[in-house]
Amino acid sequence: MDNSDTNTPTTAEAEVAHDFPGLIRVFTDGRIQRFKGTDVVPPSTPTTHPVSSKDVNLNPHSTLSARLFLPTPPSTTTNHRRRLPLLVYFHGGGFCTSSPFTSTYHHYIAAVAAEAKLVAVSVQYRLAPEHPIPAAYEDSWAALQWVASHRSNAGPEPWLNENVDFGRVFLAGDSAGANIVHNLTMLLGDPDWDIGMDILGVCLVHPYFWGSVPLGSETMDLDRRAFVNRLWPFVCPELPDNDDPRINPVGEGSPSLAWLGCRRVLICVAEKDVLKERGWIYYSSLSRSGWIGVVEIKETQGEGHVFHLHDLASDKAQDLIKSLARFFNRDQPPSI
Repeated sequence: MDNSDTNTPTTAEAEVAHDFPGLIRVFTDGRIQRFKGTDVVPPSTPTTHPVSSKDVNLNPHSTLSARLFLPTPPSTTTNHRRRLPLLVYFHGGGFCTSSPFTSTYHHYIAAVAAEAKLVAVSVQYRLAPEHPIPAAYEDSWAALQWVASHRSNAGPEPWLNENVDFGRVFLAGDSAGANIVHNLTMLLGDPDWDIGMDILGVCLVHPYFWGSVPLGSETMDLDRRAFVNRLWPFVCPELPDNDDPRINPVGEGSPSLAWLGCRRVLICVAEKDVLKERGWIYYSSLSRSGWIGVVEIKETQGEGHVFHLHDLASDKAQDLIKSLARFFNRDQPPSI
């Protein structure tokens, strides 16, 4: 995935073309340094949770792949195995770092699968700058189509055929992954993009939404705002506008959120996250849009962006995971 490591430059004349401290650095000679999300652990890596995991290739003609998680032993009744909800998860990392195969996401998704007692498909998508937007969206859509190919229990992956209740499919992601979830769900609300599989709910954790005009607390931290201002043009150089509807879904000219193709939405924000304001605005805009569904929001006090990934054992991370599990297992709302 990376074409360089995080060592110091060896070419004296190389200059920095793009620098996002703590995330990624690109040099004029083409080398790329990623400062997070570069480690890879095998699916057999033990966790503290009773789940099995394995890696699967989703397209024999590409590198599109995912890590699957299955609670062990599968939930059973006296006569037969109970089918489980399905979570399709998209990792964060600013569209330019990380993967499902890092220790961080391996342990996090294992924890969610165990707590919520669901099957999880954690999707790998191509990263910028080698593969700028829309590559991440294209790969994520292809992964969703692969999942939908199992809806009649006749797809290529036995874990999905044998264990999933396709009436209870959820999408979730954090940061850039939450952005992907929003954009996929908008497509799913359009009959022309029907994949033959309904999405019951989506969860947006600290979603990466932005805009050219600062809002609320965004005006108080100029350094962090400057960092985020530069990120979308870096990962999407062909359309570098921070008011692009894909990054600013409530901006002027963006499609109505009433088209969102699911019935339930949970938005999670963190008090000290520079992206918090955008999560709240998304919540209020969706509530007023005429969308037929149930939306809720959870704010974690005293914490910053994706805090839960840094210490899964902390009380607040555990509280967030339990909130996700409750959302995935809540009784379906009545038809409207």
